[in-house]
Amino acid sequence: MRSLSDISEEYDFLDADDRYRLLIELGRELEPMPGALKTDATLVRGCSAQVWVYPTGEADRLHFLADSNAAITKGIVALVIAAVQDKPAAEVAQMDVAKALEPFDLKNQLSSNRTQGVPNMIALVQEHAARIARG
Repeated sequence: MRSLSDISEEYDFLDADDRYRLLIELGRELEPMPGALKTDATLVRGCSAQVWVYPTGEADRLHFLADSNAAITKGIVALVIAAVQDKPAAEVAQMDVAKALEPFDLKNQLSSNRTQGVPNMIALVQEHAARIARG
């Protein structure tokens, strides 16, 4: 998975249509999430599309599997995951993920339907991280 800073550099040079294409491409690059993990327990509430997030790894290197049934939403999921992937759980739990995503200006780039679940997705990721960090 590309780093958030690498994605941001590319994103800055693109027009709106190409930004959508990049988000779709990022979604396609997500590590596959097995269907068995797409359960009610891993479903992110409040998203216009279905989004699932599942933590793996250990406290020192938290790893997430994630998926969505909508291409653009899956790209947004990929941005959130890129911000936190393979970082220590304690760091993710305290991280300002929304601030890390500010360079993408998602609220002005996408419809409110597409971005309404982002805070819930961030909260779920951080709840998982906090639980894992506590052991």
